[in-house]
Amino acid sequence: MTKYRNRLPQLDGRLFLTDGGIETTLIFQDGLDLPYFAAFHLLREADGTAALADYFRRHAAIARANGAGFILESATWRASADWGARLGYSEAALDEANRKAIDMLHGLRGEFETAGSPMVISGCVGPRGDGYDPGAAMTPEQAQAYHARQIATFAATGADMVTAITMTNTPEAIGVTRAAQAAGMPVVISFTVETDGRLPTGEPLWDAIAAVDGATGDGPAYFMINCAHPSHFAGQLAEGEAWVGRIRGIRANASRCSHAELDQATELDSGDPVELGRLYRELRGRFGQINVLGGCCGTDHRHIEQICGHCKLAA
Repeated sequence: MTKYRNRLPQLDGRLFLTDGGIETTLIFQDGLDLPYFAAFHLLREADGTAALADYFRRHAAIARANGAGFILESATWRASADWGARLGYSEAALDEANRKAIDMLHGLRGEFETAGSPMVISGCVGPRGDGYDPGAAMTPEQAQAYHARQIATFAATGADMVTAITMTNTPEAIGVTRAAQAAGMPVVISFTVETDGRLPTGEPLWDAIAAVDGATGDGPAYFMINCAHPSHFAGQLAEGEAWVGRIRGIRANASRCSHAELDQATELDSGDPVELGRLYRELRGRFGQINVLGGCCGTDHRHIEQICGHCKLAA
C-alpha cells in the first residue's frame, strides 16, 4: 500500500498541489458540524464519510486536470489522544478513525492518480493544543511520546509520509519529527506564523527551522508555512538564505486578518482567490524550490484553482 515512502516525488521539484482549508470549508460552505474542528469525526457516519470524499475529489480533480502532483492530506488534524478523548473516543476507536482516514485516501488515489499526476498520501498530525496558541509547550520527549501512536498507525496503514500542520513551537515539532523517524516515516513540519512572520511563541521562523534540524539531524524532508496570509511572512524570506531553502511548501490563509481577529470572526473571510494566486506566483518566482502549494483557513477549491493557474506560469 505504501508507494512513495522511499522517495517522495515532490522532492523532484515539479508542481504539487494539496487541498484548502478543510475545516472552514466543511463548516461554513458545506454546513457540517465539526466539534473542535475535528474533520475526522465525520468518518463515524456514511454521510460524513461521503462529504469528506467529495471534498478531496474537488481538489484532486484540479491537480489531475492541470498535470500537477497532489498531496492527499488526511482529515486527522484533531485525531490525537487529547482531542479524541474530548469527543468520547477510546484509544482503539481513535486508531480505527486514523486508519479509516488513510484508507479513504488510498481509494481516492486509485481513482485520480495518473502518470502525470502522482498522488502522495500524507498522515496529518495536528498540535496537542490550539493551532494559534502554543499554551504550555511540551518537551520534545513528551511530544514524541504523545504523537507516536497516531504516527505509528499511519505507518501501519500505508501512508507515504507524515505532515505536522500548524506547529506553534519547536519542542513539539522536534518531538513529532523524532516520532516519525522512529516509525520510519518521512516527515514534513509546517509552522504557523503570526502577522510578523514569527511563530506564536515569538520565535523567528529561521530559528525554529534551525532548532528542529539541529535536534533531529535535518530530520524533516522539508518545512512549510501555513495558517497565515502571504503578506504576513513574504517579507521574512530572503533569497540566498540556507534556511529559506528548507521551505518547500505554503498553505496560506485567505484572509489578511490576524489569528486573534479570525478567532472573533462570525463569518468566513474568503479573501480574494485571484490575488492569493498572484501572491503565490510571486513567492514561487522568488523561491523556485517552493513547489507544494495549498491553502489553510478560508481557502477552498477556488483558491487552489487560482494558485495552480498562476504558479504554472512561474514554473
